[in-house]
Amino acid sequence: MTPVSSHSPHGQSSLRTVQVLGGGNAGSSAHVRSLASGLVARGVRVTVCAPVEADRAYDFTGAGAEHVHVPRSSDPASVAALRAVCADADLVHAHGLHASFRAVLALSGRRTPLVVTWHDRAYAEGARAHLVRLLERRVVKAASVVLGTTSALVDRARRTGARDARLAAVALPGRRPEVEKDDPDRRRPKVRAELGATGRPLLIAVGSLERHRGYDVLLDASRAWRRLDPAPLVVIAGEGSLRAGLQRRVEDEELPVRLIGRRDDVSELLAAADIALLSSSWESRSVLAQEALHARVPLVATDVGGMSELVGDAAELVPYGDAGSLADTVVRLLADPERQDLLRERGVRQAATWPTEDETVAQVLSVYDELTQPRPMI
Repeated sequence: MTPVSSHSPHGQSSLRTVQVLGGGNAGSSAHVRSLASGLVARGVRVTVCAPVEADRAYDFTGAGAEHVHVPRSSDPASVAALRAVCADADLVHAHGLHASFRAVLALSGRRTPLVVTWHDRAYAEGARAHLVRLLERRVVKAASVVLGTTSALVDRARRTGARDARLAAVALPGRRPEVEKDDPDRRRPKVRAELGATGRPLLIAVGSLERHRGYDVLLDASRAWRRLDPAPLVVIAGEGSLRAGLQRRVEDEELPVRLIGRRDDVSELLAAADIALLSSSWESRSVLAQEALHARVPLVATDVGGMSELVGDAAELVPYGDAGSLADTVVRLLADPERQDLLRERGVRQAATWPTEDETVAQVLSVYDELTQPRPMI
């Protein structure tokens, strides 16, 4: 059991932290919920500043934290609201670039320690990419400590000017009980039938329909799979700005692909799949990759960002943007049951090396203690 850091010797009040969340990233939101629960259990007072819809989805108050609605905006009113909440905080912890930038503005002129976690890289092109680099530089120079969820993000923070950047891999929060109540083996035939994959391989991809997900490359690869007998069905769960264009390609080129929109039953979809696919141009600690390995589903993913660090030898990795390599790797894997079994076993072993939620909370709390506990006089 991890020792409780009450931070309240001789009757002093317990440590009060403010967690700042933008509300736009599911992984960081789930992490903050898990972190808040663990910190509260250790005697830390936690306030989560996030849009009200984020509290509805992740129930920060149910974890024992106080929730304060702060819009996902850097306008003066939002910054002033955040500044008021942080007035008596011992430490502020911001998650993601935009939430971190708001925290920097809110703490301007104060000596409150600021911890920043980079869960992922901000995606931007053209002039906006220059703005993102400026924001990153402003944030890391103001932060007491930058925590990166992958070595690549830690390196990026150091190159950008962070004075203290550390690796802090976050745990995959526990699955919700309602997802686990049905036996996945019993649900598998039903899910496959609902998706139209009875009697044919099922390939699952999950993620927003945006450019960095690489779905254009995935659709290119799916052309080669039409020649297989039976042809596998590719199911993509997610929504985004590219929906109309991708759907048009599927119809015009008669591709074996279905876009099924945003889903809340990803665990069931994975349990029914033969292979999980990730075609992104960048990934940090991909939730889909972690879920796939936990579910013993062979994974084919692009070798980008923190992917190789996350999965080790428990997945097939291909170059980003190489539709031919992606197509060939899937074809070989579908024809090789022994290789599939090997990846399943390796996946279980690799998942066992990832930090638990308890270990994640303990690491973060040690950083808090380092920044807030009085140092002995020499």
